[in-house]
Amino acid sequence: MTNTAAYYVTTAIPYVNARPHLGFALELVIADALARHRRARGRDVRFVTGTDEHSLKNVLAAERSGVPVERLVAEHAEAFRGLRTLLDLSTDDFVRTSVDARHAPVVHELWRACAQRGDLYRDTYRGLYCVGCERFYEPAELPDGRCPEHETPPEAIEEDNWFFRLSRYREQLLDAIVSGRLCIEPEAAREETLAFLRGPVRDLSVSRSAHRSHGFGLRVPGDDSQVIYVWFDALAYYLAALTGNDAPWSWAGASERVHVIGKGISRFHTVFWPAFLASAGLPWPTRVLVHGYLTVDGAKLAKSGRSLDPGPLVERFGVDAVRYYLLHQIRTTRDGDFREERLISAHDAQLANGLGNLVSRVLALVERLAGGVVPAAGPEDADHADDAVVRTAARALPGEIDDAVGRFALDEALSAVFRLVDAANRHVVRTAPWQLARDGQPERVEAVLRAQLDTLGVIADELAPFLPGAAARLRTLLDTRPLVRGAQLFPRLAA
Repeated sequence: MTNTAAYYVTTAIPYVNARPHLGFALELVIADALARHRRARGRDVRFVTGTDEHSLKNVLAAERSGVPVERLVAEHAEAFRGLRTLLDLSTDDFVRTSVDARHAPVVHELWRACAQRGDLYRDTYRGLYCVGCERFYEPAELPDGRCPEHETPPEAIEEDNWFFRLSRYREQLLDAIVSGRLCIEPEAAREETLAFLRGPVRDLSVSRSAHRSHGFGLRVPGDDSQVIYVWFDALAYYLAALTGNDAPWSWAGASERVHVIGKGISRFHTVFWPAFLASAGLPWPTRVLVHGYLTVDGAKLAKSGRSLDPGPLVERFGVDAVRYYLLHQIRTTRDGDFREERLISAHDAQLANGLGNLVSRVLALVERLAGGVVPAAGPEDADHADDAVVRTAARALPGEIDDAVGRFALDEALSAVFRLVDAANRHVVRTAPWQLARDGQPERVEAVLRAQLDTLGVIADELAPFLPGAAARLRTLLDTRPLVRGAQLFPRLAA
């Protein structure tokens, strides 16, 4: 039975050949904001991430480091697990594919279901293989003979593999995407998938020789000479994460099954994964949300050796600043660039000078003009045009947030929050409650302060999915009696 309130959201699971970088942090905070927003709207949410460990990329990294692969993946997996605390995430589960007891049985069950359907067969494959992507490429897909993701020449491989009859599902996939039953966002990712499916769709190699994989991976049922292709293995984590939980969750039972992924792995999620599920008789994801790439000072992460660990960034600037930059200064569905100086200037302009100063000013006014007591509602609340402007904007904010999140535009959702912050700052200046007090208009003073406090309450609620720590601190300030100005909500970062 489908649980109409159930919202299952996942990130992709990264290889653990190195420590996490800021690009994956972007994906995590996007998915976290979706999960928190849905929870705030009364949905039953399960948010899952993990690590992809059965990869030749991981094996080769361990060999270069001179350590056993199990040790390398365990150390790096713990760094990825630690992002939950570092980035203030609300994940419900974390799956390590090489050690989680739920995972291997699900992978083998999926394999057997596809085999029973007649969709797996043995053949010889000759092709160009990129270890970084863990995929074969057609020559036409290689600009100047190099992998478009890693800018390295793929390796020519010839070996016996198991193949999946991907071509059998071409029309079914086309129909689902065109009809919207499988929703892919943004439009560019949808069109890219449709273009691939409208071309020649070849069957997919879904195993690798155990010898070439150095024996690290899940063996093909009944064929110990082969290990299951890392992507067939990794994609099954979406099923494994809902197996053996105490909560009454299942893949088929969730009314929404949402994958948040980077654009470089779109095809795995919009073509291969739905085809595997169709073969096994399982429902598809309902939405695949594709975010852009993150560069640092113009250079792509994990390309040409460039990386940026989110840990020192959070330690230096705080989690609010880092989450704010990733969710607001980066367009959700487009490529974006990280620059430290831009983080500082954006934080100080909108968080410190915008929201932070608004909170300090309003609480100081309540403390000075009303003795820290929240004024009771009065007739002025509904009558004065100046107050009505900001109250109308505050009432509209939840709907604006819902619309932006529904379009997978989290940057626009935060822009709506800060438009309300700007409106509230203008309201304070326009009404000048300190002058109203000097003019002997106590009822107007109280009405203005009530409008401001109510607006700050809406801001605290609607900011929570994006900056949960800051929103919680703001809510504590608003709920403390008597109200006092307190510490600065967002201390400036610039010297």
